[in-house]
Amino acid sequence: MRRVVITGLGTVNALGGDVKTSWPRMLAGENGIGRITRFDTEDLPVKICAEADWNPEEMFSGPDFRKLDPFTMYALKSAHEAFADAGLDPSACSEEERERFGCIIGTGIGGITGIEEQHSVLLERGPRRVSPHFIPRIMANAVSGQVAITHGLLGTTFTTSSACASAGHAIGMALMAIRSNEADLVVTGGAETATTKLAVSGFASAKALSTRNDEPEHACRPFDKDRDGFVMGEGAGVLVFEELERAKKRGARIYAEVKGYGSTDDAFHITAPKEDGTGPARAFRLAMKTAGVDPDTIDYINAHGTSTAYNDAIETTAIKRCFGDHARDIAISSTKSMIGHLLGASSAVELVATALSIHGKCVHPTRNWTTRDPELDLDYIPNEGRDLPIRNALSNSLGFGGHNVSICIGAFE
Repeated sequence: MRRVVITGLGTVNALGGDVKTSWPRMLAGENGIGRITRFDTEDLPVKICAEADWNPEEMFSGPDFRKLDPFTMYALKSAHEAFADAGLDPSACSEEERERFGCIIGTGIGGITGIEEQHSVLLERGPRRVSPHFIPRIMANAVSGQVAITHGLLGTTFTTSSACASAGHAIGMALMAIRSNEADLVVTGGAETATTKLAVSGFASAKALSTRNDEPEHACRPFDKDRDGFVMGEGAGVLVFEELERAKKRGARIYAEVKGYGSTDDAFHITAPKEDGTGPARAFRLAMKTAGVDPDTIDYINAHGTSTAYNDAIETTAIKRCFGDHARDIAISSTKSMIGHLLGASSAVELVATALSIHGKCVHPTRNWTTRDPELDLDYIPNEGRDLPIRNALSNSLGFGGHNVSICIGAFE
């Protein structure tokens, strides 16, 4: 079976506009959550989010802002970083090579910024003033299409959309495309910018968001007894997946090996997870089965860890159901505790963090864990990161619709 490795990483998130800036801050358990600055929140019950700490004007000009939605800009920025990190310039490769370079990127909501802007134009100025760039700007597959166009990627290219599991499904498809010999290299991940008034209002009405407005730095508290909802985040994570022999031949640095992928559904409720945790547990088992690894070799889990009452409890139940006694030996942390919930992009940024953890033999903490919930009694790496050699790790994502995804990656040997 063809082996797949990670050779490049890129990200935009609330702790920085690249890996070099954001990863040390994650290890330190720093906060990226603050008051919303993009729009007036006086009439909203939620006034906090995790805005990306990067200005698109550093990379894009006026015409780009008419043609590209922010979620696509974040993906383009992260893809540029990931290719540079991998030491790859696709434009320097032959057309024959690029026919086997793919691009599979997920988004949960897509171009909602553009939808809101142009809806206002329609109401205020009429249908003739709606931008001709509206549809190609806001369509979900713009994110993969624009990255492929920018870098000349001629192989399999598409977008996955499955709420908070979107990037996880994209990553799984990228792994399978290389394993099946459909591609030699796939740039994959996810991007999202749902930090708009309409999106925040919708999630707030669903009672999904934290209302700890006076303490944004303490608002996201996964697995803590006093958690009261997730915090909206934004950004992108992009990874370069490469067939092992190709990567070795060009002397690439290898962060980790991508070993397995599991995908299931609860088939229970459109927003609520099934309380017995059977759906996520099956995804965890499938990821390890396709990876060919023993559950006892899982040393770390990057949890979905949203800071909602149901999700954190059910994910803990699922981990116990899957791993039995070994669950208490696994280090678990939530990236969302620092950068918020990036919805369709969350799987990607979290896999970037997981790959860096394996490569650097260290894991970031779960921020704001202060009060033990008697029902949640695993090792959530509270407040301080730690050194940790990792043989194998899981990165989990559980989305509205009952979608469960788990990615298994491990140290390259």
